[in-house]
Amino acid sequence: MSYDLLCWLLLAAAALCVGSFLNVVIYRLPLMVLQPQPGFSLLLPRSHCPRCKTPVRAGDCVPLLGWLRLRGCCRSCCRPISWRYPAIELAALAISLLLAWQLPWNGVLLAALVMSGFLLTLSLIDLRVQLLPDALTLPLLWLGLLFQALGVLPHSSPAEAILGAASGYLLFRLLAWAWRLFRHREALGGGDAVLLAALGAWLGWQPLPLLLLIASCTGLSAALLARLCMRRPLHLPLPFGPCLALAGETLLLEQLASAPFA
Repeated sequence: MSYDLLCWLLLAAAALCVGSFLNVVIYRLPLMVLQPQPGFSLLLPRSHCPRCKTPVRAGDCVPLLGWLRLRGCCRSCCRPISWRYPAIELAALAISLLLAWQLPWNGVLLAALVMSGFLLTLSLIDLRVQLLPDALTLPLLWLGLLFQALGVLPHSSPAEAILGAASGYLLFRLLAWAWRLFRHREALGGGDAVLLAALGAWLGWQPLPLLLLIASCTGLSAALLARLCMRRPLHLPLPFGPCLALAGETLLLEQLASAPFA
């Protein structure tokens, strides 16, 4: 087996394991925030069937293969296990392989993988429960500042990253205030403001107007599609976090792909 092939296989295995952990975070973190219970965390209790509460065997926890071996059903109660679990693991695998194919295998790839993992997790949590937990957005912000300080990310400096974080937060707060002033109701959450601040830390302040434009167009398109396909009323709130995440990921990849080292 060649060294390159071994590296790709190890990356694929690691991506599936990360995707499995993201499943845990996506399911448990909202419960920890919205319905805190003693002894309930990301690690405890051990993974179990959400219906019959039977603990999952270690062999059945193998990413993707465990779900396939069980044919998508619980070993104990035979009820279906959501397809969301293998889908998220496959998404983590696909994103990781795509980034590894496009970027150099150094700190640049690590930074892109870290940001992508956070954005994928935040997007899916926001879609499920309309929540962007500070437990994820704040570490994402600090990691952006850290990677900028280490000189890993191109096209911006630590000073621009700090300015980007501050600008992103204040800009979103200003938009929320204006919306509340003219429409007399809340529409933009505080979690969105922190997420935009985090994206500003990663990208710098210059791309933020374009990021908001892309996110707004994406959100409007999603709302119209939901209206046409599912008869969803336009006045119902639509999670904006996934739109910000998609726009931020797109602009980061554009920055990295156009950098001299890529």
